[in-house]
Amino acid sequence: MKKLVLLVFAAFLAVLANAQTRQEVVFKTEPDIHCESCVNKIKNNIRFEKGVKAINPDLNTKLVTVQYDSEKTDVEKLQKAFQKIGYKVTVVVPEDKKNVETEENPSNDKTK
Repeated sequence: MKKLVLLVFAAFLAVLANAQTRQEVVFKTEPDIHCESCVNKIKNNIRFEKGVKAINPDLNTKLVTVQYDSEKTDVEKLQKAFQKIGYKVTVVVPEDKKNVETEENPSNDKTK
C-alpha cells in the first residue's frame, strides 16, 4: 500500500513539474492565414521545432496558438521558425486576442 501511495505521489510530481515548463503563446501572422494550405504549412513545419507540444492555427481568427516547453524553446526561437517558412509573426496579448475575435465575428457584441 505504501508503494502505491508513493507511486501516485511521484506521478503527481512529474505531472506538476511538466506543467510548470509548458507555456502558451498566440501569434498573429503576416501574411494572414487565409486557407487550409496555410494551416497545413504551419502545422507541418512548426510542429517539428524543438519544444513545441501543440499548435493550433485558426482560420476564423487568423491566429496561431502554440504550446511549448519553455526549457527547450522560447518565443524568439518560435518567431524565427515562422520566418523560415515565410511568415512574420507578432505576439498577441490576451486583450488583443479578444479584439481580433470581435472584429472577425461582429455578432459577439457584448452590449446585447
